[in-house]
Amino acid sequence: MIKNLFFAAGEGKHRVQLQATVTGEGIIISLFGGEKPHVGAVVLSIPRPSLADPGRLSCTSTVVPRLGHKDDEIAKPLAEELAKASGQPVVVVAGLHVERAQAEDINLLVENSRQAMQQLLNNLKFCLKINTNFR
Repeated sequence: MIKNLFFAAGEGKHRVQLQATVTGEGIIISLFGGEKPHVGAVVLSIPRPSLADPGRLSCTSTVVPRLGHKDDEIAKPLAEELAKASGQPVVVVAGLHVERAQAEDINLLVENSRQAMQQLLNNLKFCLKINTNFR
């Protein structure tokens, strides 16, 4: 079964939209926003037992940033948290851009991305047995 979910956070040039496709064996996230949504990075996170504590889940991630982009700095932590929370492989495709972004713009995009992810986790707790406290 495939389930598509949509979430958004923020307003104006800081609005972030998250689309999740939940399959039986993985979750695909599209995270776009700002003034110029685009493909800026792709991250694949695969859950595995922690090397330090096999009783806990960790993950291995492959990060592919587009040259000159920093979207992986948002995509990687989101992918890893979702992979650990769900116990499933996660792919995140992210592209957020605000022209001449200042620190405040970047902080708002990061925070809105986290809020959209928290909305997803809150929704998924009804479908999957996951930890819904995203950091």
